[in-house]
Amino acid sequence: MMNNSAVEIAQLRVRRGSVHVFDGIDLTIPRGQITGLLGPSGCGKTTLMRSIVGVQKIASGDVTVLGEPGGSRQLRHRVAYGTQGAAVYGDLSVRQNLAYFAALLKAPKQDVDRVIDEVGLRAQSGQLVDSLSGGQSSRVSLAMALIGSPELVVLDEPTVGLDPVLRAELWELFRGLAERGVTLIVSSHVMDEALRCDRLLLMREGRIIADTTPSALLEDTGTADPEDAFLALIERDRTAHDDTRRSRREARDPGGEAAE
Repeated sequence: MMNNSAVEIAQLRVRRGSVHVFDGIDLTIPRGQITGLLGPSGCGKTTLMRSIVGVQKIASGDVTVLGEPGGSRQLRHRVAYGTQGAAVYGDLSVRQNLAYFAALLKAPKQDVDRVIDEVGLRAQSGQLVDSLSGGQSSRVSLAMALIGSPELVVLDEPTVGLDPVLRAELWELFRGLAERGVTLIVSSHVMDEALRCDRLLLMREGRIIADTTPSALLEDTGTADPEDAFLALIERDRTAHDDTRRSRREARDPGGEAAE
């Protein structure tokens, strides 16, 4: 693995029954940056993130994370995964949830106070999670992911359902983590969040259709809006696939058109 790479994936194949979710994905994710994983629901974002953190069964391929095989024991304290559903106990306080998780990870006790301050929940630390607002609950989930000072934080749609102000606050927190050297992989189907990332992986139907930067994405598509840019890429990808299928049909039956 290159020293500046947090994740390297080679020919990743994932199947769900007879369906090929991924059929040979290759990608590299740099260290110390925010990599946005964007695309419509069902495009494979969660499956890719689960493959990176080592909880997804794969058919073949190599996933290397921080120099180790994805999911290996050596990564247990170096990689954090925040799922879409809040993995917290609603009948416990913020502090109790974090203290319990810190004990499981055998993290330093002072980590609880550290992450409470990092996510801005000092005033709510004694409240039951069930009594918190949606934005505050999202911050608790993020705090859980930050216990133990992980080097790589993987967050699956952490801003889903939040209002624009709360989303902006969370992205400020993500930027602060990246500036400290933490690598973040953040998935979203909200295209305007693309502009907050350092690197972008745009997905469609189990494929990565662009590995780029926000400025390069807009320049390449000649648009000023990330949603318009993504739609332009989808149309480009669809046209390319139609041309490929047409070429394959003609290769199998070169006289087909003339015969008609």
